[in-house]
Amino acid sequence: MLKTKVYNSEGKENGEIKLDPKVFDVEVNPAVVQQVIEAYLANKRQVLAHTKVMSDVRGGGKKPWRQKGTGRARHGSIRSPLWKGGGVTFGPRKNRNFTKKINKKVKVKALFMVLSDKLKNDKLVVVEELKLENRKTKDLLKVVKNIKLDSKKLVIGLEKKNINVQSSAKNIENIKAMAVDSFNIYTLLKYEYLVLTKAAIEKISKHFT
Repeated sequence: MLKTKVYNSEGKENGEIKLDPKVFDVEVNPAVVQQVIEAYLANKRQVLAHTKVMSDVRGGGKKPWRQKGTGRARHGSIRSPLWKGGGVTFGPRKNRNFTKKINKKVKVKALFMVLSDKLKNDKLVVVEELKLENRKTKDLLKVVKNIKLDSKKLVIGLEKKNINVQSSAKNIENIKAMAVDSFNIYTLLKYEYLVLTKAAIEKISKHFT
């Protein structure tokens, strides 16, 4: 039976919790994890660069000079890419599409791989619950210090949205708090440690399996 220790907000052991082997005992396949990360970053990419082609540039409705007899090269429009202020040839356009479609089952499998890896390498800490009376950064830091993770980069996984905890974490550079149903493997890999509440572990099993 897969188990791990549970700590209270004061950092003291408070029993154990059983973990679903389908979620926390999955063999890691680096190729699958990389595929999901690449898709996540590609879908997050914003297409901002946009150049004007010849048809987008203003002016140039009239032929600059007659075709023959001037001794100069023939031109049909000052909007030509050959002219200063003309259109751009093969420049970046906003209609580019970088999105990558990835199977939902593959995304979930990759998430389970990352969670399993956190557990295997002692990077997962389970707490009984995480409640803050107010939106105070120092209260959250106190809990993190009690579980001996101060100065560590960590993600706090909550069973549901918690304004007090999430707002308090925003002021701390190396801590991110989020509901587990918003988990993505890029964030989990970016931060070394993962802190989950008991309710969050149950939520993961229900939401993703």
